[in-house]
Amino acid sequence: MHSVLVRVGEERCATVARRAVPGLRPYVAGYGAFRSGTPGDAQRRVLPLNLVTLIVDLDGPGPLVFGARGAPMVYEEARWRRGVTVGLTVAGARALLGAPMHALTGAAVPLSDLLGRRADELVDRLAAVPGPAARFAAMDDLFTAWLCPDERPDGPAMCGWWRLQETAGRITVGSLAAELGVSRRRLETGFRREIGLSPKTVARVARFQRAAQVLSAPPGTFQDAVACGYADQPHFNREVRAMAGITPTELCAFLQYTERLTG
Repeated sequence: MHSVLVRVGEERCATVARRAVPGLRPYVAGYGAFRSGTPGDAQRRVLPLNLVTLIVDLDGPGPLVFGARGAPMVYEEARWRRGVTVGLTVAGARALLGAPMHALTGAAVPLSDLLGRRADELVDRLAAVPGPAARFAAMDDLFTAWLCPDERPDGPAMCGWWRLQETAGRITVGSLAAELGVSRRRLETGFRREIGLSPKTVARVARFQRAAQVLSAPPGTFQDAVACGYADQPHFNREVRAMAGITPTELCAFLQYTERLTG
């Protein structure tokens, strides 16, 4: 979950997601298509996320890249009305953007700064095909052609990052280091050099994102979100305020203000 609107529009937001083809999954966490439901510029609250995220708005300015982050930010002029998002893993940032994840952490930069003319090629390909399914397929083709996995990330940091996503942060840093066969200090140093966030922060973000996924479905309740790894309701409330800058009730209202995008 990359961001939510600070103010909702008259039209309901709509989204749909899909995984990348199997050969890209070590690099691409998944795709999303969106319709914001809000005309013109709009404020968006960008949430903490352990991925590098590409935002391609087919009705607005050039595509943007958002680095991983451990705290929320408000993006004042989000002209994201209709387009796609792409989530890149630690390996994907290097293999597809040619930059380590830490170089982008906490930042938002034009995709053209990293890919040059390929950024325009991506926009042109996506604009030329109708509907989410065709656009996801076009990204599969482009990213497979662009993939350059020669420069490998720090091994323990990359493996540790994956484990924290899989467990939604339910493993301690000490246990993770022992599982990977490295010292805690070695693991923490690798995370900061490769990802730009500490293992503890990555774990907190992973847990928050799992809870946000639970709340994004209308049947999801605060009790279900607390069960994602929080000690109790007050702990969950504190973490949501720290991670999103808003209350759990406000976050739930934003996350559930969507419908499935079909075209």
